[in-house]
Amino acid sequence: MIFDILTIFPDLLESPLNESIIRRAKEAGQVRIEITNIREFAEDKHSMTDDRPFGGGEGMVMKPEPLTAALQSVRNKNGLGRVVLLSPQGRPYNQEVAVELSKEKHIILVCGRYEGVDERFRAAEVEDEISIGDYILTGGELAAMVIIDSITRLLPGVLGCAGSAEKDTFSRQLLKHPQYTRPREFAGQEVPEILLSGDHERIEKYRFLESVCRTMDRRPDLLQKVLFSKAEIKLLKRHQLYERVKALQKEQ
Repeated sequence: MIFDILTIFPDLLESPLNESIIRRAKEAGQVRIEITNIREFAEDKHSMTDDRPFGGGEGMVMKPEPLTAALQSVRNKNGLGRVVLLSPQGRPYNQEVAVELSKEKHIILVCGRYEGVDERFRAAEVEDEISIGDYILTGGELAAMVIIDSITRLLPGVLGCAGSAEKDTFSRQLLKHPQYTRPREFAGQEVPEILLSGDHERIEKYRFLESVCRTMDRRPDLLQKVLFSKAEIKLLKRHQLYERVKALQKEQ
């Protein structure tokens, strides 16, 4: 997969995109990440990429000319791609959107700044707008890194364990069960005995129940989208959890 990033602050992206899983994915040829400096496409001697908004008001607005020229340069090099504007006005980003985008071959991430981008650029060129949360960042660079990281780990062969992404929190709208590692006893607390039993079927059932309980306690809103199998419903009923789950689903 190709990720193209359009930004006026390319140095913000260099280090995070050359570490850990992303670095290994790049070295293995599973992803290619290219950063384009929008300032290089500004038309004036001061390399201005923003200006005051027509009609007055606070802040600055990113100009359409350098944005369009930078985008065209990327397209000439790597093809059309899906143009995504990082914006607080975009659709909320979640695991479902990450899975959707992981099926693309080329994504062009436009990092918004200031009060936003000129509406003419957005209307003509942007295919998708994404927000990573209901808060304001200084710019879209951090959002771009979040999106690249979350998509990269979904690509085939990127993670060392093939099932890791499938069993992540949010993979089926359930929070992940509690995790334990060595030592077996720490600060007076021991690892649950069932995890040491070697009985994989019992362990899976235990983890499923813990996952449901954690979701009910911390994120009951997620339960609305969860579909349980007949075997899971039977297990929930056996542990007197099913009625509580159904009640929470109706509340959301």
